[in-house]
Amino acid sequence: MSKLAVVLVGMLLAFSWPVSAAEPPQNFAVHEAPVPVPEISFEDGNGKPKMLADFHGKVVLLNVWATWCAPCRKEMPTLDRLQAKLGGPDFEVVALSMDRAGPEIVKKFFAEIGIKHLALNIDVSGRAMFAIGTVGLPATLLVDRDGKEIGRLIGPAEWDAPDMVDFIRSRIAAK
Repeated sequence: MSKLAVVLVGMLLAFSWPVSAAEPPQNFAVHEAPVPVPEISFEDGNGKPKMLADFHGKVVLLNVWATWCAPCRKEMPTLDRLQAKLGGPDFEVVALSMDRAGPEIVKKFFAEIGIKHLALNIDVSGRAMFAIGTVGLPATLLVDRDGKEIGRLIGPAEWDAPDMVDFIRSRIAAK
């Protein structure tokens, strides 16, 4: 076989070989097929009503947390850095606080630890936590562009770790 034929066969294989998504990080449970997410409503930091459906068309990392949750507090800077790195027209970290004391406590916490890239979202009723079927915090769902859950992680994570960023990037690219 000529050198040109070998190069052409190599190129053909490279372009026809299936590209797999990055492996999910440890403790991230991925569904075999995306599953519907119940409608979740909450408010932004100014009291404006919002819904998870407002992010349709974007891949969303929905992190349900609270300022009184020590593991949540620890992971919040990693979520902020992830939003800074990947946030934009195709991806959004939606950090949804369950603080019943209201947005002021969240604003104070964000200011104390230097959160600059995450929007303040709050559900003082706590209904979102039960709608997604979790009783512990933090709980994080990865939601596709159609509003379906790709997978979830219960407990804290290093959201800006290279394996996590690669995994999320692969899901963003899987338009």
